[in-house]
Amino acid sequence: MNTIYEHDPHVVSRSIAGEMILVPIRKNVGDMESIYTLNETAARVWEMIDGKRSTEEIQNQMIKEFDIDPTQAEQDLVELIENLLEIGVLVTI
Repeated sequence: MNTIYEHDPHVVSRSIAGEMILVPIRKNVGDMESIYTLNETAARVWEMIDGKRSTEEIQNQMIKEFDIDPTQAEQDLVELIENLLEIGVLVTI
């Protein structure tokens, strides 16, 4: 849980109507077939992924902010990061 991630520089994110929208940019054009939306919790994690915080630090912050069980926080965070890596919007530092 000490891995550090950052956003792929080829992804644009915007908060719209309470949801975080992720749009991969390919050859200076938004890939409109690959738009991803994050719920409130996932959006907060996205905001905390900054290339400086470890996944452990993000997990600890999630526990504080959302008042959730540490085991559940870890499971949710691991699953979210796996999904974000799979769609190619995160880079491991």
